[in-house]
Amino acid sequence: MNAIIVYWSKTGNTKKVARAIEEGFREAGVDALLTRVEDAGDLDFFSYDLVCVGFPSYQWRVPKPMDEFLKTKFNAYRSQKRVIEGAPKLPGKNAVIFCTYSGPHTGIREAIPPVLYAAQFFEHLGFTILGEWYVVGEFHGSLEMSTMGRLGDIRGRPNEADLRAVKLDAIRVANMLKGKPGIP
Repeated sequence: MNAIIVYWSKTGNTKKVARAIEEGFREAGVDALLTRVEDAGDLDFFSYDLVCVGFPSYQWRVPKPMDEFLKTKFNAYRSQKRVIEGAPKLPGKNAVIFCTYSGPHTGIREAIPPVLYAAQFFEHLGFTILGEWYVVGEFHGSLEMSTMGRLGDIRGRPNEADLRAVKLDAIRVANMLKGKPGIP
């Protein structure tokens, strides 16, 4: 089984999560490749059993570098006639979308729209969405935004506990795809 983890991270929050996912996959025996979106232009989603895409939520949206990447890939697949009417599911093709967010105003609700948006690219390609993972991350550059929102004090997040939970989620997904129950 092979997986690719494509991420965009401005402050390092999403990069930490991407690395935790990679670590979980490797621990579960999955051949996992970690790459920044800036370096992922030539990859083919269909070459992987599992594609993970991650980014921070920016004003309830996917950040521009990831959005442009997804649109470019989708348009290329459309021109190759790989976007099929009715979006039939392709066996063995799966995706996980992960998002870091600080949600200084309304919490996780600020992260849900970009994750659902990104998941649609994969569903239209016939991939099964195995997870939509939301991870709290510090709002870098603003003490107020990291301490006064609905989530309380989120300085230093994602922290060790957050990353351990992500790693365990990655192990669970990998084991499920490999037909193994639970966590080793």
